[in-house]
Amino acid sequence: MSTHQSARAPESLDGYLRTAIRAAREAARIQLAERESDLDIQFKSSDIDLVTRVDALCEESIRRIVAETYPGHVVIGEELGHTAEGRSRWIVDPLDGTVNYAHGFPCYCVSIGVEIDGVIVVGVVYDPERDELFTAVKGRGAFLNGRPLSVSATVRPRAALLATGFAYVEERINLNLEVFARVLPKVQSIRRPGAAALDICYVAAGRLDGFWELGLNPWDVAAGWLVVQEAGGTVTGTGGAPYRLGDPVLVASNGHLHAALLDVLQLDTVVV
Repeated sequence: MSTHQSARAPESLDGYLRTAIRAAREAARIQLAERESDLDIQFKSSDIDLVTRVDALCEESIRRIVAETYPGHVVIGEELGHTAEGRSRWIVDPLDGTVNYAHGFPCYCVSIGVEIDGVIVVGVVYDPERDELFTAVKGRGAFLNGRPLSVSATVRPRAALLATGFAYVEERINLNLEVFARVLPKVQSIRRPGAAALDICYVAAGRLDGFWELGLNPWDVAAGWLVVQEAGGTVTGTGGAPYRLGDPVLVASNGHLHAALLDVLQLDTVVV
């Protein structure tokens, strides 16, 4: 068997999944243990873009676990290394929803996607507050705590519950406010929980019918992207084309209302 084939073999995928789950649970343990501690809050791109020492602790833990199990693999993380090349990459948001976490608002998670030869083959998103583990392996479906996931059956935007998120850059905030104002009167309602990886998984679970956001990074979406696809959903990027990591536009839905949702969002007119 060639190296290319072995990277996708079932036993390899199972191993990736086990390691991703172990790494996510360990990062979540750190998050829960450190909630009441001094978070040493710093700022990144703006004075609303927070990072805490817990973000770094979680990413260090994930990197250590991956390195122990797959020493030849590359880890791309939000806090300790944004770029790296390699056939096998772990794309990690160690604490998605940092602002929520820093305020004690219980909506945050760990997100880990495994990419082999440019394809996301494993996705794990873990919500420690609710003990909810979203998992997916390419071609095998998506699961929540071991139970199969399936997207909702909603077909009309007017009956849809959507979610969105806002970037930390003022120009993108203003752009999405325009989209938000345009969409809100045409759907049942819109939520803004503040953790993109969970929002996308909620589409997979049928709790949301759709989600959009502008300017997401690969670590925000790598895992959730696979989870929602494996649950039967649709994910597109700029112009309604199939989504690619790093695309400035992401729209995820149950698939049934995707075309209508794109018409309502009118994101083709938005320059990100």
